[in-house]
Amino acid sequence: MGYYVEINNNWEPLFRQEEKKQYFQSLLKFLKEEYSKKVIFPKKENIFNAFKLTDLENVKVVILGQDPYHEIGQAQGLSFSVPKGTKLPPSLVNIYKELESDLGIKSKTNGDLSYWAEQGVMLLNTVLTVEEGKANSHKDIGWLTFTLEVIKTLSKKGNIVFVLWGNNAKQYKNYIDETKNYVITSAHPSPFSAYSGFFGSKPFSKVNNCLQKMGKSVIDW
Repeated sequence: MGYYVEINNNWEPLFRQEEKKQYFQSLLKFLKEEYSKKVIFPKKENIFNAFKLTDLENVKVVILGQDPYHEIGQAQGLSFSVPKGTKLPPSLVNIYKELESDLGIKSKTNGDLSYWAEQGVMLLNTVLTVEEGKANSHKDIGWLTFTLEVIKTLSKKGNIVFVLWGNNAKQYKNYIDETKNYVITSAHPSPFSAYSGFFGSKPFSKVNNCLQKMGKSVIDW
């Protein structure tokens, strides 16, 4: 497969399909050059962590983020997640506050959300790489084309709860078949918008209610 792409699960056909396309080949070539001369996050081997940790067949929930954290030691290829021992970014602090308000689960100091991913919560960013200190710097290199294909694939699979926080994520609602899936939307958890509709939105209990309606096991948040 391509320069970075090594998935080895049921996402493989999608990657094989996309890597034949010119945009994806250009994307990988661009990244190869960028990683060789700049500080890019996450580490190369973690770019596709969301796909490695949550196999297509196991996806029950999708939490859609924008792009990776752009400071050293934060990004790990999962939206909103940071490695254990890393200071919690403001958006994740607010996610934990809402989790405590919604389900009574006490706020945590560990920001590694891998245990969500392993339960079928796909933590997907719409853009999968970023240059150090430059938020959204890789928005226009092809990632949006790729993640749109991912969203369409997931929508077609069906029986998935999509969690869209903020206007960037809400744009993808148009590509989700709501006759086959559930969509939960609210303001983004960032400090700039959390008080405009994220706090009090109860996304975690809503997700579990939707999963129960589909006859699926709930997420242990």
